[in-house]
Amino acid sequence: MSGQGLSRRQWLARGLAAAPVLLAVPPGAAAGAWPARPLRLLVGFPAGSSPDLTARLLAEPLGRALGQPVVVDNRAGAGGNLAATLVARATDGHTLGLMINGNLTTARLLQTATAYDPQTDLAPVALLGSAPLLLCTGADAPTGFSAWLARAREAGSRWNFGSPGTGTLGHLGMELLQQRTGLAAVHVPYPGNPQVVAALLAGEVQMALLPPGLAGPLVRSGRLKAVLATLGGRSALAPEVPGLAESGVALPPLEIWNAVAAPRAQPAAQVQRLATELTRLVREPALRDAMAAQGWSVVGAGPEGLARRMAADTALMAPLIRRLQPGALR
Repeated sequence: MSGQGLSRRQWLARGLAAAPVLLAVPPGAAAGAWPARPLRLLVGFPAGSSPDLTARLLAEPLGRALGQPVVVDNRAGAGGNLAATLVARATDGHTLGLMINGNLTTARLLQTATAYDPQTDLAPVALLGSAPLLLCTGADAPTGFSAWLARAREAGSRWNFGSPGTGTLGHLGMELLQQRTGLAAVHVPYPGNPQVVAALLAGEVQMALLPPGLAGPLVRSGRLKAVLATLGGRSALAPEVPGLAESGVALPPLEIWNAVAAPRAQPAAQVQRLATELTRLVREPALRDAMAAQGWSVVGAGPEGLARRMAADTALMAPLIRRLQPGALR
């Protein structure tokens, strides 16, 4: 029977019969509707830390781009590995993590009891920014890397170097530098880089590898000296500091970096959408400048670029960790 002869009552009955099918589709279930609710961006460090500041820079514009709020959730502990574990175990489809190198590379190498494996339990999303480390010394140190190196070699184990903890890049990077330059300073770990800076200023340690965002103001004010940047060439973040090649140091570039990762089970289409938005956002002038003010050079690489960086850094550090900590590798 054609619709032309249907009464008003018949039209209504036919519409009501179809209604349960339409109402059974939950909100947000249509293709492409993700995210369906606010996203949590876990940060494994306290409010005011460098990863936290980056997360808060990104949260509002990322939320606008995705059509849902992005809530920064600080879960400090275990050098960021507590938050990384929570991300790896998340099953709600709306939990991400902003992480540092160690969480995505050396975490399981340093501690086999770590509750997640960066290579198998996390999905790389985007590499946001990177920065070299600056080899910083007291203000009374010789000017120039060669003169400083001669004095450091002469001092040998009478000198100490500080780091924000065993297994951090500030520690492992200095161990690599000592291997390549014949230094023999003793490692002194601290709870974080602010305490390392205080120890440098007080003369408790004579050297440390520090991020330019923290060290730069102290170097420019003359309270510390920076004699080397851990890049092949000079960094735009500290153009006055010579790099590895200029200083004659045969060492691969060492950088700190921050990145976003998701649980391994996150659907590929959602990971790609996140990557597209994040890499676009960090290249926008306002956000790029804000990250530079925090001491980061924007990278803006997607999942493949982040995965390559994770693999390269893990390969660089694994032999060193094996030497420093026998039995740490599975």
